Amino acid sequence: MPDTDRPVPPPAPAPGPGPGPAENRAPARSWFQRRGRALGEPVEAVDEALPRGMRIAGAWSWRLLVVGAVIAVVIFLIIQLKLIVIPVLIAVLLAGLLVPFKDFLIRHRWPKWLSILVVLITLVIVVGGLFYLAIWQVTRQSGQLRQQSVTAFNGLQDWLTTGPLGLSHDQIGNAFSSIGKSIQQDGQVFLSGALSVGSTLGHVFAGALLVLFSTIFILIDGKSIWGWIVRVFPKRSRAAIDGAGKAGWVTLRNFAKVQVLVASIDALGIGLGAFFLGLPLVIPIAVFVFLGSFIPVVGAVVTGALAIFIALVFKGWVFALIMLGVVLLVQQIEGHILQPLIMGSAVKVHPLAVVLAVAAGSLLAGIPGALFAVPFVAVLNVMVHYISSGVWRSAPAVTAWDEPDRPIWETVPRPVRRPPEKG
Repeated sequence: MPDTDRPVPPPAPAPGPGPGPAENRAPARSWFQRRGRALGEPVEAVDEALPRGMRIAGAWSWRLLVVGAVIAVVIFLIIQLKLIVIPVLIAVLLAGLLVPFKDFLIRHRWPKWLSILVVLITLVIVVGGLFYLAIWQVTRQSGQLRQQSVTAFNGLQDWLTTGPLGLSHDQIGNAFSSIGKSIQQDGQVFLSGALSVGSTLGHVFAGALLVLFSTIFILIDGKSIWGWIVRVFPKRSRAAIDGAGKAGWVTLRNFAKVQVLVASIDALGIGLGAFFLGLPLVIPIAVFVFLGSFIPVVGAVVTGALAIFIALVFKGWVFALIMLGVVLLVQQIEGHILQPLIMGSAVKVHPLAVVLAVAAGSLLAGIPGALFAVPFVAVLNVMVHYISSGVWRSAPAVTAWDEPDRPIWETVPRPVRRPPEKG
C-alpha cells in the first residue's frame, strides 16, 4: 500500500525544442567572457575586473574609431577627386538657387525646356554683366590706381623715416619683407585651395563645363537623379534617406536664397558708402563684396579691407577711417541682425558653429572649403535631425524609388472600390 503522506515530487518538464523561460536562460557572454572560458579562467574574470565606466568607454571607442575611419576615407576620396567634386558642389548650389525660379515659370504655364533656357540665360547675363562692369572699370582706372599706390607708399615711407618713429630704410625694408612673408604663409592655404580647383587653364575650362552640364541636368532631371541615389541604399533605409535628403534640399535652397539677399545688402551698403565718399572703383568694390559675402567671416574681412585700402590710397587717412566705420557698421548689421534673424531661421546653425565650420573648411580645402562649410553643416544638421526624430517611420513602405519601372502615380496606394451589392 503506497504511503499517501509522502509528498509526490513534481513531474520533470518535458524537453522542448527551445530554451526555457527567460529567468532560466544562461546570460549572454561577451567575447571577453568566451575568451576567458577558453583559457580556463572564470567567465566574468575579464569583464568584472574592469570598472563599468571603462567598459562603456571601450565600447564607445571602437565604434568612434570605425566612424572616424569611414569619414577619413570619404575625405581622402573627395580630395583625390576634387576636380570633379568641387564643380558638382558648385552646380548643386546654383541649382538650389535656380530651381525656385524654374518652378515659378512652370507654375505660370511656361514649357519646361523654355523655363530652363530662360533661367540659364538669366544666370549668364547677370554673372557676366557683373564681371564685365568690374573688369571694365578696373582696366579703365588701373593706371591711376598704380600711380596713387606708389605715391601713397612713398608718403608712408617718408612718414616712417621723418616722423616720430625715426626708422631707417633698412628697418622699413625688413619690416615690409617680414609682413609680406607672413601674408604669403597665411594665405598659402587659401591660394592652394583656390588652385586646387584648377592649376591650369584646361582644368578651369573643364571645371566650368562640368558646372554648366551638371546644373543643366539637375534642372532637367533632378528628381530622377535623386531617385537613383536613394535606390543605392537598402530598401529598409530608403524612407529615411529620402526624407532626410528632401529636408536637406529645402535647407540648401533656403541658404542659397538668403545668402544672395545678405550678399546684396552687404554690397549695397559698402558700395553706397564708397560712392558717397567719392571713391573710384565703386562697382568693383560692390561686386567683390557681393562675391566675398558667400564666404562667411573670411570674405567680409578681405573685401572690406580692399575698400579701406582704396580709400587710403586715393583719399588719405581720414577717408580710410570713415570707410572703416562704414564697413564695420555693415558687418555689425549683418552679424547681429541679418545672420541671426534671416540666416539663423533659414539654416538653423549657431554662429559659433558657422565660425568653426569656416575655419575647419579653410584648413582642409582653402577657399572651396570655406565656401561650402556653412551649407554642408546646415544640410548635415537637418538630415541628422530628421533621421534621429523618427518621422520617416510613418512613411509608406512602397515609394517611387522602390519600383523605378512604374510611373510615380501608380505607386500611390488607391482605395479599393467594391462593387455595389445586388438587392
